[in-house]
Amino acid sequence: MKLEYYQLTSIGNRKINQDYMQHDLNDHYALFVVADGLGGHHAGEKASRFFCKGLTSLAPEFSSRMGSAPEKVMYDWIDAAIDKMKVAFGGDEGAIDAHTTCAILYMQKDLLVVAHCGDSRVYRLKNGVQLWRTRDHSKTQNLLDKGALTEQQMGVHPDQGFLTRSINILKPYEPEIKVYPPAEKGEIFILCSDGFWEFTKEAEFRRLAMPNVNKKDLLKQAQLAMFRAGGRSDNITIQWLRVC
Repeated sequence: MKLEYYQLTSIGNRKINQDYMQHDLNDHYALFVVADGLGGHHAGEKASRFFCKGLTSLAPEFSSRMGSAPEKVMYDWIDAAIDKMKVAFGGDEGAIDAHTTCAILYMQKDLLVVAHCGDSRVYRLKNGVQLWRTRDHSKTQNLLDKGALTEQQMGVHPDQGFLTRSINILKPYEPEIKVYPPAEKGEIFILCSDGFWEFTKEAEFRRLAMPNVNKKDLLKQAQLAMFRAGGRSDNITIQWLRVC
C-alpha cells in the first residue's frame, strides 16, 4: 500500500500537550491513531500516550486477524490496548480519572476500518469533496443532530468538549467502529483532535483534499486554527494521508 502522509502536533496555548499520535505502516497494512487526553496532573497526557502505544504494539497480532469479522477484531484490539494502558499506569492513582479520546484508521488493500471514541475525528475526502466524517460522541454533536446549531458553531459552543464517551481503564464506554469500502487512489484521510477542527472551516477541510496539498499547507492551516483561538488554543494534532 503506497501512501503519502504528513503529521504534526502543537501544544497550542496550553501548559502541556495531552494529544498523542502514532502510526504503523508496512507492506501489509496501515494504522494511524490520534488521541486527546483528559485529566489533571498529567493523567490525560499519560492516557493518550499509553493508549496509542498499546494500540500500535498490538498491530502485528491483530492485523493478522482482520480478514474475518474486522469489526469484532478492532473492538478486541482496542480492548487489549486499554489493558496495556492500565498496565502502563501501574499503581498510579490518577489512572481512574484519566481519559482519552481516540480516532483510529486501519487500512489494508481490500479493507478500511475506522474506530473512534469522543470528539477526535476522521475525515474522508477526495478531490475537494468531503465524503464523510466521524460523528462525535459529544453534547455539541447531539445539538447539531437536532438542528440546534451548525457545524461551524460546534467549535465555539460553550458545551464544546463535553463528551458522552471516552477511553478509560474502567472501560465505561464502547468505541464506535465501522467497516467501509477500501480506500481508492486519490482519497485523502485526516485524523485530528478537536483543537484543529474547532477552528477549521468546512471549505478549508475540502481545500486540504486538493491534489497539490503538501505539509506546508497543513502547517499553515494549523497555525490559522491556533490564531483563531485568540490565545486560548487547545493542543492541535493532525495526521493527513493520501492514497497513491
